[in-house]
Amino acid sequence: MSYVAPLKDMLFVMNELAGLSEVNALPNCEDATPETVEAILEENAKFCSEVVAPLNHSADKEPSSWSDGKVTTSKGFKEAFKQFGEAGWQGVQHPVEFGGQGLPKLVATPCIEMLNSANLSFALCPLLTDGTIEALMTAGTEEQKNTYLTNFISGKWTGTMNLTEPQAGSDLALVRTRAVPQDDGTFKLSGTKIFITYGDHDMAENIVHLVLARTPNAPEGVKGISLFIVPKFLVKPDGSLGERNDVHCVSIEHKLGIKASPTAVLQFGDHGGAVGMLVGEENRGLEYMFIMMNAARFAVGIQGLSVSERAYQKAVAYAKDRVQSRDLAGSAGAVTIIHQPDVRRMLMSMRSQVEASRALAYVAAAASDAGHHHADEATRKTNQAVYEYLVPIVKGWSTELSIDVTSTGVQVHGGMGFIEETGAAQYYRDARILAIYEGTTAIQANDLVGRKTSRDGGAVAKGIIGQIHKTEAALATAAAGEYSDDLQAIRKRLVDGTLALDDVVNYVVANIKTDIKGVFSGSVPYLKLAGVVLGGWQMARAALVSVDKLKAGDGDAQFYKAKIATARFYADHVLTQASSLRAAVVEGSAGVLALTEEQF
Repeated sequence: MSYVAPLKDMLFVMNELAGLSEVNALPNCEDATPETVEAILEENAKFCSEVVAPLNHSADKEPSSWSDGKVTTSKGFKEAFKQFGEAGWQGVQHPVEFGGQGLPKLVATPCIEMLNSANLSFALCPLLTDGTIEALMTAGTEEQKNTYLTNFISGKWTGTMNLTEPQAGSDLALVRTRAVPQDDGTFKLSGTKIFITYGDHDMAENIVHLVLARTPNAPEGVKGISLFIVPKFLVKPDGSLGERNDVHCVSIEHKLGIKASPTAVLQFGDHGGAVGMLVGEENRGLEYMFIMMNAARFAVGIQGLSVSERAYQKAVAYAKDRVQSRDLAGSAGAVTIIHQPDVRRMLMSMRSQVEASRALAYVAAAASDAGHHHADEATRKTNQAVYEYLVPIVKGWSTELSIDVTSTGVQVHGGMGFIEETGAAQYYRDARILAIYEGTTAIQANDLVGRKTSRDGGAVAKGIIGQIHKTEAALATAAAGEYSDDLQAIRKRLVDGTLALDDVVNYVVANIKTDIKGVFSGSVPYLKLAGVVLGGWQMARAALVSVDKLKAGDGDAQFYKAKIATARFYADHVLTQASSLRAAVVEGSAGVLALTEEQF
């Protein structure tokens, strides 16, 4: 089954929940008119479904390979990436002055979703390049920007992020890669980096590595890390490519999923030292790399949404086609399994969580746009704070959710789901890495507790909760007429969920200084609770809009009725998890910490 982009739902979320018209009114966002955005999404959908999606299953069976120090990507990837670059898809959200389209993040986000739904392994290459662009836009010199950004945005060159080393996973204080200054202002780097996505491949003319390393006199720990540009091929003053740099791929990993994405082990400096250029100031490398990491973390959250959407589409198609057993209400013969109540429950579970994940991510993207472009400084700060609060939730919750959704997709297929030929298992395998890379769920949850909640005394979280209360009030006012029962039920579950979230925020703020381990033992349940409730908030907003549209006789009635039904399901089956997640945070730390190390 081919991928069909859910354009109607994407446009609904963009227009009705994320506020595309308000984003379009922001300075430097004037080109993002509804007509232009719809045309862009339609073209992107066509490219993703016709060019990229057909490579997904075949590339999983015949993944990227390494031989004699060179990586060859899966059949069709090189040609598809050339088309991707030439069509301008790498530059949707990047500056016009470097060849991009300069469109808002809200417009780029559905394009990123579609690419990842079409082919997660393929999409990882532009994902890392996006992060490289963001880092250089923030910390690079004008010369560095002029040298690299146009080539990144055109697709001629790609970028990577080099943090992890064999002895230094998430603890970057242990980074040992060395960078020795040279007389000409460059540095010679030596060391090993592992888990480098698209660290080597054959799809672009050059690969530019952003590398964390230490200079000889750097202080210990994370305060002594600097960031360097280390291209695979050195760049001459006129911009043309020069000699091969001393960075080499010595192997690629053999993985559970995303097999077509080459995950490289890179060796720097085995033949005299890899030439690198400092980005920004010495010893501020981790600060600059976090720019790239935050961009990547949001994008990985979109990956979770994307693979969930693809798994859902496949499960629906199978359920409509697979004939087995009679209808429970009685039938003359066997019916397709979509007639069975539990299959309906599974499909609704998948559908509702996909829609909630999409809505929350798009709303976050719109907040980022306002945080960057709004004319009023206070409004910019407020929106940026909301976006930063939402990033670990979008990343952590959407990726954890994707594991459940893709697993449910296998279950819908029954025994056939366990057979690789059907393709359902690939989505499950691919999804499993998403809650790990670019910071595990625990790292996202620690960020949510530490930087995003306790640091400001819960102010941003409380501000969002205040917005949810407005939606609850709107549900109470609108709860009349044909959809009264649905809106009342949604409101009840949302009120309960919001109370649970408010309790947890209060608990974190009140106990972080006196019982830090107790608070952090509930960090992941807090993150999941936030995702469940904030996703439920967006589903409630979608239901309100849909009721208004139906009352006005505006648009596709069946679409809006489905929106209300899906929001109701989410409220009854997903939002109801809030109370148990609250209990795990507020009352559950004793059990987490009860055993001694020796008792395990």
